[in-house]
Parts: sequence; C-alpha cells; structure tokens
Amino acid sequence: MEKTVLPQGYVGRKSRLPFLVKVLLLSSLASLSFFSYTLFNFPGWHRGSRVPPHAAEIQARCRGLNTRPGPPSHFHDRTVSDRFVEGTSHVWIRNATIWTGRVQGLEVIQGDVFLMNGIIRATGHVDLQSMGLSLDRDEIETLDAHGAFVTPGIVDLHSHMGVDSSPFLDGAQDINSRHGPIVSWLRSIDGLNTHDAAFELATAGGVTTSLILPGSANAIGGEAYVIKPRQTKERSPTSLLVEPPFGLNSSHINHDIPPRWRHLKHACGENPARFYSATRMDTVWADREAYNEARKVKEAQDAYCDNALAGRWEGLGNFPEELKWEQLVEVLRGRVKVQTHCYEATDFDGFIRLSQEFKFPVAAFHHAHEAYLVPDLLKKTYGGTPAIAMFASFSRYKREAFRHSQFAPKILNDAGIPVIMKSDHPGIVSRWLLHEAQQAHYYGLAEAAALSSVISTPAQTLGLDHRIGFIQRGYDADVVVWDRHPLSLGATPNQVFIDGIAQFDRPHTIAKPVSALKAPKTPDFSQEVTAAIEYEGLPPLREKESTPQTILFTNLTNAWIRTGNKVHTIFNDLTSATERARHGVIGVRGGNIVCVSAEQCEAFGSLVSRIVDLEGGAIQPGLVTYGSNLGLQEIAMEKSTVDGPVLDPLTHAIPKVLGEEAIIRAVDGLQYQTRNALLAYRAGITSGIVPPTNSGGFLSGLSVKFSTSALHKLGPGAVIRDVVALHISIGKGAQVSTSTQIALLRRLLDGDVKGEVGHWFKHVRRGKVRLVVDVESADIMATLLSLKAEVEHKIFTETNHHHELKLTFSGATEAHILARELRHAKVGVLVHPRPYPYSWDSRRIIPGPPLTPQDFVSYLISQGIEVGLMPQGIGERDMDGWAAQNLRFDAGWIHKISNGRVSKVQALEIASTNIDSLLGLDSEGVDAGALVVTKGGDLLDFEGKVVAILQKELGFVHLFE
Repeated sequence: MEKTVLPQGYVGRKSRLPFLVKVLLLSSLASLSFFSYTLFNFPGWHRGSRVPPHAAEIQARCRGLNTRPGPPSHFHDRTVSDRFVEGTSHVWIRNATIWTGRVQGLEVIQGDVFLMNGIIRATGHVDLQSMGLSLDRDEIETLDAHGAFVTPGIVDLHSHMGVDSSPFLDGAQDINSRHGPIVSWLRSIDGLNTHDAAFELATAGGVTTSLILPGSANAIGGEAYVIKPRQTKERSPTSLLVEPPFGLNSSHINHDIPPRWRHLKHACGENPARFYSATRMDTVWADREAYNEARKVKEAQDAYCDNALAGRWEGLGNFPEELKWEQLVEVLRGRVKVQTHCYEATDFDGFIRLSQEFKFPVAAFHHAHEAYLVPDLLKKTYGGTPAIAMFASFSRYKREAFRHSQFAPKILNDAGIPVIMKSDHPGIVSRWLLHEAQQAHYYGLAEAAALSSVISTPAQTLGLDHRIGFIQRGYDADVVVWDRHPLSLGATPNQVFIDGIAQFDRPHTIAKPVSALKAPKTPDFSQEVTAAIEYEGLPPLREKESTPQTILFTNLTNAWIRTGNKVHTIFNDLTSATERARHGVIGVRGGNIVCVSAEQCEAFGSLVSRIVDLEGGAIQPGLVTYGSNLGLQEIAMEKSTVDGPVLDPLTHAIPKVLGEEAIIRAVDGLQYQTRNALLAYRAGITSGIVPPTNSGGFLSGLSVKFSTSALHKLGPGAVIRDVVALHISIGKGAQVSTSTQIALLRRLLDGDVKGEVGHWFKHVRRGKVRLVVDVESADIMATLLSLKAEVEHKIFTETNHHHELKLTFSGATEAHILARELRHAKVGVLVHPRPYPYSWDSRRIIPGPPLTPQDFVSYLISQGIEVGLMPQGIGERDMDGWAAQNLRFDAGWIHKISNGRVSKVQALEIASTNIDSLLGLDSEGVDAGALVVTKGGDLLDFEGKVVAILQKELGFVHLFE
C-alpha cells in the first residue's frame, strides 16, 4: 500500500486537537498572570474596585508630588544646549584671566575657554584632539583676550525688565495688578514685552540672565520667570525662557523626571499696605488665608494619593486641584523659590513666622535694608537661611529703607548669609548691576563675594547653578570678556556671549592699563562697620574733630585746587615713594594751605600739631551736587519730612493769599543735618544746589546753594547763595501740551508779566539771572534754542543793545543730537553720566561702549559743550537724595570710560566748577576754598577714602579719622 504524501504545512484532523489545547492552555496562563499582576499592583481589586484607565499615570503623578526640582542626573553629560541655535560658530577665547566662580569665588585661572553647541566644552589648557574634536581652524572663531578678565555672565535676581517698560508707556506697563493683595496665579511671562529698550542695554552691561518679577504692590504678586535677554529668531517671550516649568507650554508632564524650579513673588510691609489702604497686619492675614486655602488643597491631594498608591480606587474620583491655588500648593511642597520683597526687622519676623507655620523655605529676601541688623533671625527661616538681595547705596527714600548701611553686604557676608546685589530694574538700571557689586566691594565686601554676588550666588538662589553662574565644562556658554577687572570703576564688556552667541558684531572697546587686572585696594572701614551695628544703622555723622591747628598731610600722589571756576594742578601722579616723601607734602592751618613740599613745610617745625600719612592719597576741590532734592527732604516718601512740591500755575489754582504771581524760593525750605547731606559731605560733596521741588509742573522757582555740613541755616557758611537760578520744566509728561508750556514761557520772556514771577523773568530776559530748563527731548530743546534767539533779537530791536539770555538745559538726555547748535548758542547742559531711555522724550541716547565708540558725556565735551554732572539716580529726582554721595564715583566713571578723552582735572570740573558756572555762579561765594583730603587714592577711584575736609572760609579742618 502506497504512503500518502501530504503537502508541506498541511494539518489534518488528527493534529488540530492538540494545537487547540495548547492555545487554551497559554490563554489561561496569560489570564492568570494578568490577574496576579493586578492583584499585586492594585490591592483594592479583590474588593471590587474598578481600576481607572489612567491608573499608571495617576500613580506616577502621586509618586512625583514631592520630588525636589533639579536637573536630570545626566545633565552635565550633554554636548548640546537646549538653547543652542543651529549655525552658531564655535568660539575659542584665548589668553584669558578666568574667574570661574568655583571654590567660593576664589578660583582664577589663566588660559582659554572653548564654546561649542551653546555650552562650555573646555577651560584652561584647551586641546581639541584630547576632546575628540577634529575641527578645522576656519570652523572656529578665535578671540584673543590678551590677559583680560573673563567671567560667567551676570545674573540679575530682581528685574522688571519687559514688564515695567522702557521708555515708560502706559500701554506697556504690566508690573502690578490692582485686583487684590493675593494674585499668586498671575505670571510675569504673560506681560513680557520683548521690544523693551532694556534688553540690549542690559546685555551691554554683561547681564546674561534675569529673573523677571511681577511688581511689589501685591502681598503675593504672581509667578516670576527666568530669561536670557538675547534676541531669538522666534521673537517670543517664551523663547527667552531658561528651564521654564514643564507645564508652561504643554499639559503633558512626565512625572518620572524631576520638575524644574519655579519662582513666586511676595511683598511685605509698606508696598502692599499702601496700594491697598491696608496695614502690615492685613498683609500677613492675607498671606495666611491664602496659604491655608492652599494647604487644604494639598492635604486633599495627599489623601487622594495615599489611596491611589494603595490601589483603593473605589469612589476616589479625580485628582483634587484648583488652578487658582496651584502655585501656592507647590510652595508648600518645597518646589518653588519664594522671592520676597521685605525691608524691616518686623517684616522679616512676620514672614519667617509664616514660613514656619506653613513649612516652606524662602529663597531670598529682596531689598532687605535691615537684614544686616538681624542675621540670627534670618537663620530661623524654615528650611534654611535665605539669601539677601539688596542695593549698595539706594536707600533712605522711605522709612523702611532709612536704616540702610552701605556696609550691610560685608556684615551679612561675615555672618555667613549669602549676599546678592540686584537691580530692581528700572530702579537701578540692570545694565549697571555690576556697579552695585563694585560699591559693595568698596565698602568692604570681599572680592570673591562681591563678584559672586552678581554671578554665582544668584545662580544658586535661582536653582540654576547646574548651568549658569560658573565657567566649567557643560555649563551654558554665557561668558563676558571685560576690559579690566570687573570690580574696577568703569569696567565694561569687550564682548558678551549668550548661549555661545556673540552679542555684538563690532564692539567698541576701551584700552586698558596693565594695572587694570587687579581689583581696587579698598579702604579700611572697620570702625564704620562697628558703628553701623552699634547704632542700628544710624551712627553719628557729624565730623569727629574740627581744628584750626597746623596739620601736615604727607605721602600724597595728587593735589588739585580750585581757582575761580577752574581746577588747577599743584602736583600730580607722584608715583614713587621718594617723590611722595619729597614733594607730596602739604601743610594746612585753619583750613588754608600754608606750605607745599617737605622742604617748605620744614619751616613750621614745632607748630605742626598732627601728621597724617595719606598713603598715596590726594587733595582736591569739594564737589557740588545738583539734580536731586538734597537739602529739601529727609525721607522722600514721608510727607512729614519733606518740603513738598510747588503748585504749578498751569494745573493748580494758586491760593489768593499767595497771589498768582508769587515765586517759590528753595532757601525757605532748606533742611540741614539730613543723613543724605551728611553722607554726601563725608563723600567729598561740600555744597549742594537745589531748586524747589517740581512734580511734573512748569514752574519750579529759585534755587539755593547751601553747605552740606552746616548745623542750621543761620550757621556760618550755611547758605552760600540764597538765589542761584530760575528753574522751569518742559516735557511731554506734563498735564498740558508742550506747545502750551512754550507759549507761557514766551509770554514770561516778553516782559509783560507782573508780580514776583514777572520780576525774575525780567532778570532772565536781561541776562542777569540764568534760566535752567529741565528738558529731555532734542525737539523741545531745538524749540527753546529758537525761542532764545527770538527773544534776544526782539530785545536788540527794542533797545539796540545785545542781552544774552543765559540758558542751561538740565537732564538733556538727547543733547548730543543738537551738539553743534548748543555750542553755537552757548548753552551748556547738566546731565547724568549714564543716560537711559526712561521716557519717550529721552529715548534717543548715546549708550557708550561697547555699543557706541564714545560715552554721552565725553562726546558732549569733545563737541565743545560745557557739561555739569548730576548724580546717577533712579530717574525720579525727588527720590535721589541718596545718590549725591556717589557723585565722586560718577565723575570717576566718566574719566575711566572716556578712553583718555576726559582727564582727571576735567572729571573734577564737571562735578564742581562747571556746575556752579552752568547755574550762573561766578567765582565769588562758591565755597572755592573747600578742599577734600582722601587717603589711599583720590575721589575718582574706588581706593580713596575721605579723611578730612579743609574749610578755608570757615577757618578749620574737619577730621574724620
């Protein structure tokens, strides 16, 4: 019988049964495995609970609820930044002095920095081959630093850039909400204006990262966001963000990886109380009530997750959440950096109790003017000691800031509390944040801590120190090449890299001396530091000693005196010890210089009562301050301490008893012995000129020149000149049109107006009194120059005599546009050293290096225009009394930044004699005899300390040491 051959793969009836059995067996095993898995993972299953379809996702969310934010474990293995822009060149910075930020800011190395794919790939000795990189040299842009300092980019922990607009425009203000004290659900990113003028200017100051905060009107103002001020191809606010929260641009969040840090703005004290007509008690209650609501949500979430993770699904429902309180719940979970605007001890105490009650840490207290007085209290904050983000000298503008000390950064650092210098842009313009660190260093903050205060410490406080704030492999390629040591006065970026991208195509750089690589040797303020603590911020400021006796000042490097309205050199730049011992000697008796050089002074022999070694110091004329309300107020925001604003005839009804034609004199409102005036005196400002306070009106009145050291108005030399000049203000910010203001001025200059106003404008018309116009816009200045010519022509036609209308512009931010016309008209200007587009009238500025070849002031001087310097404040003149003490640094900054165009003598003149001249004062009665003695350096650097002031006209010497 033949065998049947079956086709390949054929299965007959007899073979099908075993196969089906196998299938059923496997299916049963699979079901059993699934049941076992479910039973193991969801214990509630056997009780009849129903597993929701997204159980795994819910459990992942619950497991991650309390995960601490931070970078992925493999973050530093990255070879490309998440912010890398395709097509960015590799950059090799060679021959640099590199401050890395590491080892508590003490590490400085010589070598190179290699930037690639938006990150730092190597530092020190760079060997591309050892890094496994086969790159042609033409693929790399090389920058030879020639030994210059390279640091990580500056980090601004407190900025309102993009939400508080520059120039100020009502339609671009997104800083404060008026919808209640608690608005934690708001987000600064939703109001960020990328067209703000501040972005490019901040970068020009070396700022590469900023925390953009909502304002401080609210007790809880909303969520803040970290940005880099680099223009992106997308041009959107979102594209500027650094490590934004995962949920910002997507509802899908991977809960298996660590979240990113978020930031919340709080405010204590006067701000929220003022904005909401409340008290500190109301503010703290509002905080407690809000956090209690958040705690309820958190507890509900925790209970939900206890059940979900245990597999108890029956009746569990949805994850409990409320969008309104979501941010505060995250605070309670320790996943938000709380940034808190607080000034006084009482505010710190209240907020620290809040942190302890609801158990959340505080990243930093901002402003914090009294923090240095309560270091032990700060250390009681829940979760650890917060950082203190503060100003160097911006203070005393309200009661909360009255006890500030310029030694606070040093005191806090010595107490082991992290110190951060911040801008509060546009309070202090973000571009000049480094200057805050420089001042802190001058007043005693150690070099490493001062640099760290604007770089590494804020990076750590942001929770971003894994990618910014340090120069090391794997970090963001945010680096700055400086023209000199960053703590030197006038330090300016030669180039700034953000994400490895050079921010300036053709930066304008400044030649630097060899000595520029060293940090300034700052003075010894140990006695002042002790006094600041002992007197709780209000140490006595009267001079320690006044003497008419003969004093010998030795070891001088420079000596300048004032003759009339010019500064003249007695000797300068005595570099060697031998030269200083022989020629750098000046004898003084009763405030008068009686001998110069060791040889001349030998004749006084036994008459010398004291010898003071100035250690390379200087004698120079006393400075003159103009441009703030110094002398008319103690605390700007406390009405009971100020003279108050004048009533403007264009916008107010003048009381009949005063008379419509009355004019206000500043001399009648003078206040002496204010802290700002005494601090200015100790900084070498021996006199001030101030007009009556004008709050945006047309007519200010008559200014006065006064002594900053006098005890009262009737004291000797207290009023130097009771009437100096007549002051008005013209601008687009007024309540009436510019053309209306010009029309009024034209009528006043016609000479037809009666009364006091008419009397003084007749003096202006005849050239006997100078008219000072506070004006910013070049267009308005052009109109005023035309009016000047018109009035002068009319007077000549009427009298056949030429009378020059003496005119000075104050503010004058756009003066460079009319340089030739100003010179021709003999009109000088009183300006701030570092112009900024605060208003539309001042938007066209000369920003200076690295953006333009020259700075504003040196350009005006080069055009033959007489320039006087006003202290750099905050753009609100009635708040700037504190800034007067920094006039010396402002003048020194002009000298340093000018690249040799402005000498030291010129720098002293623009801060003294030129101010008198521009306000119409001749050489008589202008305290020409006041001289300032500095130890260790002069007034124009960060090394000189004022130790004495010679008062020739009063016949004595004030000694401070």
